[in-house]
Amino acid sequence: MSSQNLSTVTEFQLLGFQNLLEWQTLLFIIFLFIYFLTMTGNIVIIVVVSQDQRLHSPMYTFLKHLSFLEIWYTSTIVPLLLATLVSQGQAISFHACIAQLYFFVFFGATECFLLAVMAYDRYLAICSPLHYSFLMSPEICTKLVAISWLTGVGFLPSLMISKLDFCGPNQINHFFCDLPPLMQLSCSSVYVTEMVIFILSIAVLCICFILTLVSYVFIVSSVLRIPSASGQMKTFSTCGSHLAVVTIYYGTMISMYVRPSAPLSPDINKIISVFYTVVTPLLNPVIYSLRNKDFKNALRKVMRRNCGIYGVRMKENLFIR
Repeated sequence: MSSQNLSTVTEFQLLGFQNLLEWQTLLFIIFLFIYFLTMTGNIVIIVVVSQDQRLHSPMYTFLKHLSFLEIWYTSTIVPLLLATLVSQGQAISFHACIAQLYFFVFFGATECFLLAVMAYDRYLAICSPLHYSFLMSPEICTKLVAISWLTGVGFLPSLMISKLDFCGPNQINHFFCDLPPLMQLSCSSVYVTEMVIFILSIAVLCICFILTLVSYVFIVSSVLRIPSASGQMKTFSTCGSHLAVVTIYYGTMISMYVRPSAPLSPDINKIISVFYTVVTPLLNPVIYSLRNKDFKNALRKVMRRNCGIYGVRMKENLFIR
């Protein structure tokens, strides 16, 4: 094989949900509404945590970074998903497809590390409260955030996919440029690429998921020693909801990327992908903040302050007139 790039495909056609033509309008409205709620919820978290001094703690620092990540993560996927629903398919250039793949893998891997770090933070806060301020100092918190962002592994998978040969057809039976459908379209050998992606998936998804589960196991064992039944129920309710969202995210991702090379049906792939690209970015702000009493109090305080400033400005404008 010559060393030059043998790829003849210059653009791909994302088919989206063409098997559900009669549901396209309803799906567009649902996904647009979810996208709006996701963006609004995560922006609110960033604003409230930034403005309220009482929330300048490691837990809310991690939450703010998670919200910032979710904004970009869901924006990498959902706008193109909406475009496929409007036009019943969407053309995307080869380079734009690789770029979307890179950001999807990068943000997805970073979220895995952030979720594991957040679980570790809760483990320290609940199981070692006396040593928490030392073990999770601002310096350590900053380092953990930096490590989470710097360990994103989007470059290698997207580079290896870009080096594959695509001779046609160019129709991707998906709503975004994902790894499995792209490898299925390649007319060159994908064995090495599959093995590298499989190993990276185990390293990122499985290890982060195990670390998260271990943290929650220790949390549960510590909670069981709380003498107050109401305290147990409150902590179980919070940790249970956190663990449910984490399990949905990791479970769907693992079922997609840590499995034998035998492909699932395209329809099942798309359903699974909706969970970790659309559903969990919406659930995270709800579970991690809107069910949190301290955050809700801070939200009310920020709203009153901003509404007060707006009211004063309105009165000044009326007085000037």
